[in-house]
Amino acid sequence: MKSNIKILIISVICSIITFFIFNSLFVTKENNYEVSYKNENIPHYTLNTLSNQRNIPSTSSLPDLTFAASKSIDAVVHVKNTSIVKDSDGWALQFFYGDDSRKKVGTGSGVIISPDGYIITNYHVIENSSEVIVTTNDNKEYEAVIIGFDEIYDVAVLKIDSDSTLDYVFFGDSDSTLIGEWVLAVGNPYNLNSTVTAGIISSKSRDLNEYDQKNQSFIQTDAAVNFGNSGGALVNIEGELIGINTLIQSMTGGYVGYSFAVPSNTVRKIFEDILEYGGVQKGLLGVRGVALKSSYSKQLNITETEGFYIDEIELGFGADSAGLEKGDIIKSIDGFKINRFSDLSGYLSSKRPGDKVEVKFVRNSKIETAIVTLKKSSN
Repeated sequence: MKSNIKILIISVICSIITFFIFNSLFVTKENNYEVSYKNENIPHYTLNTLSNQRNIPSTSSLPDLTFAASKSIDAVVHVKNTSIVKDSDGWALQFFYGDDSRKKVGTGSGVIISPDGYIITNYHVIENSSEVIVTTNDNKEYEAVIIGFDEIYDVAVLKIDSDSTLDYVFFGDSDSTLIGEWVLAVGNPYNLNSTVTAGIISSKSRDLNEYDQKNQSFIQTDAAVNFGNSGGALVNIEGELIGINTLIQSMTGGYVGYSFAVPSNTVRKIFEDILEYGGVQKGLLGVRGVALKSSYSKQLNITETEGFYIDEIELGFGADSAGLEKGDIIKSIDGFKINRFSDLSGYLSSKRPGDKVEVKFVRNSKIETAIVTLKKSSN
């Protein structure tokens, strides 16, 4: 009998010890448990018995684009351009828009950049117009006056008169934008007013045609842009204007992933020039040459493969006065890195005659610095 009691007591004690050991090793205090697999193809999850949710990375690290949208959407307008198109003999071509078959109607977007009604849009949006009507986001219509434009950069300035103070966007610094930065495109694609799309900056200083003699230097984004977005706003997450949406590159005629905007620093300079001088003032460095790449470097028998190679110095301009020479390779201007011609032309497009810039260049394998005063063409 006593032997049986001893056996029972020992069994109970062993059971209690086993329970505590199992509880301490396999069950946590908060009923949380972790499942891991040696197979790398199976994801590792941390499970919680109360919420039954996976430990997914928080989305708080993603930018909140609602602020940028609210800051810009009321400042973007719908632009309607009515024009009469004539053939080579002077006769009006027949376009069936409304009751008047002689009229052609085109639409686009614009951006209010001052409370008194100055608007930036693309030149091609208002080209050949006989009447320009602007509709704000609260459905008010205004007849706009064309103040000026620049065909090369595809920028135009309009003005409307309103009894009330208008919503507008502030200019941002397009030079300080970074590849990978979040942006919003705001406009009126296919007459869908107040449309906002999001993306990132895919590239900067993009020249779509190096041989067309145009000083193109676009911001490239993957924010969706379609017909009607032209002249609309490209804004950063602070709601600041960093570009004017201008065109897309497409094999189909519709958006396929790439859109391009004129940088805001160029736009702002054109706007200020038109208001102050009545036309765009271009500050010239006074050099001709080519952007380096491997094939050019081999032909020139040089080791540098990036930068702007000076092939000719124009007499009487700033580069000549500052002592730059044929064969010098421009590497940066005011700290802005120069790899392509569009880098050079894009940065200078925000400068005026009389502005001084710091040019770093390579000569005889050494970095040199010169202060160059930009000059206006005598042509």
